[in-house]
Amino acid sequence: MQKKTRAFLKWAGGKYSLVEDIAKRLDQAQELTGSTASTLVEPFVGAGSVFLNTNFEHYVLNDINADLINLYKELSHAPDEFINDARTLFSDINNDSDVYYGLRERFNKSNDAYERAILFLYMNRHGYNGLCRYNLKGIFNVPFGKYKKPYFPEKEMYFFAEKAQKATFTCLSYKDVFAALPKNSVVYCDPPYVPLSKTASFTSYAKGGFNLDDQANLANLAEQAACEQHTSVLISNHDTVWTRKIYEQADIDVLNVKRTISPKGNGRNKVSELMAMYLSGGKYKLNQANHG
Repeated sequence: MQKKTRAFLKWAGGKYSLVEDIAKRLDQAQELTGSTASTLVEPFVGAGSVFLNTNFEHYVLNDINADLINLYKELSHAPDEFINDARTLFSDINNDSDVYYGLRERFNKSNDAYERAILFLYMNRHGYNGLCRYNLKGIFNVPFGKYKKPYFPEKEMYFFAEKAQKATFTCLSYKDVFAALPKNSVVYCDPPYVPLSKTASFTSYAKGGFNLDDQANLANLAEQAACEQHTSVLISNHDTVWTRKIYEQADIDVLNVKRTISPKGNGRNKVSELMAMYLSGGKYKLNQANHG
């Protein structure tokens, strides 16, 4: 793999540390099924680490978070202008709780796509722990982060904007994305993870949430795409009794991953992540092939 590229956004559950494992599995899926995918489809693109660290001719990058997709579109459309304007908010005077809450209120009241995109980037880098969270009314409510000097990701933004010329950005439900999969594609799904405990879940980062019925429905759509549309689908999630049940038709691998969303160092323990692969045609098993 080429030198790894970081996303320009902080993002809970970002896949920067796992991109080698994910890319390897996407390559294996194509080798085993004798197919060559020209398009990578990501129904839950998040910060885009997999997009940034893979090489496909085209990408379909989707997320239900309208502010995230709006930011990507605005940056990709006019990167020089966007980066220059965004840079003005990354100053000592704006790294202040009163300023932050004022700009957060301005964001929540704004209907201007360009202004919302720039303020979304500002809040991502100045807000608490890089969280993205809304209340039930759709109001962004992440508190101030109290960082000494928030990083302005200019280099990472230019890299994203350049590579985004290969991408189509959409803000649809995962169901609609699966209903319109292009030919010669492979799919990587990074949905909101199943909670490890009843108290582990946090308020949704987009209105509507993603419940256990959605988790099971996503697994069904992945199996259907593999068997009926001959499109391989890789899904990542927590390794739990529930996820092993809903992914029982997939080939499963488990990875130990260090969590980085906890603000406390001693809360960043390793947890097991599951990789569920639904191979095109449903005929193969990655592990069987690897051990054969």
